[in-house]
This record gives sequence, C-alpha cells and structure tokens, in this order.
Amino acid sequence: MSFFIPAAFADAGAAAGPAGSGFEWIFLVGFLVIFYLMIWRPQSKRAKEQKNLLGNLQKGDEVVTSGGIAGKINKVTDDFVVIEVSDTVELKIQKGAIAATLPKGTLKAI
Repeated sequence: MSFFIPAAFADAGAAAGPAGSGFEWIFLVGFLVIFYLMIWRPQSKRAKEQKNLLGNLQKGDEVVTSGGIAGKINKVTDDFVVIEVSDTVELKIQKGAIAATLPKGTLKAI
C-alpha cells in the first residue's frame, strides 16, 4: 500500500533562524511608549487636577456638579459640600460629584 502515499522528505536546505532577533523587543518598547503617552500620562494628569480642585474648594466658590447642577458653596466638610442652588434651596452632595469650578459671577449671568 505504500505506492499510494508518496514518501515525504524534509527539505535540508531550510535552516531555522535565531530565536529572538531584537525586532520583537523594539516592537514591545514602542508599544509601551505609546501606551504611556496616550493613556497613562493624560489619565494621571486629569486625576491630579481633580484632586487639586476638590482640595481647594472654599465657601463662596461657584461650582458645577457632574449631574449638571450649578450652585454656590455654603459649607465645606471633609466628604460633603453644601451648595446653594437658589435662595431657599440647599443641596448636600459629595465632594467627588463636583466637576468644575466657575468664575465668580457666572451664576448671576445665567
């Protein structure tokens, strides 16, 4: 039955290359540099800015929450802030919910 299946012989001329030519390392380092510049660095910069924003909150600052509520700060504690939304309405929210501070006088212009 061996006449139906021809014998397979390996090609002796093809030799295996070296097991790590250095191109893989260049590709890996390039990927890590791109990852750092496009993801890690901007995210850490935003986190630092948000931490500074929350640490510098004072009574009288005009702020906007992440939910879109704009108001003036009446009281600041460690974890919470009391925001005056109108003359008779005050809201107690967490500091982490504050998205941005507004320039003085912005609420009167709205």
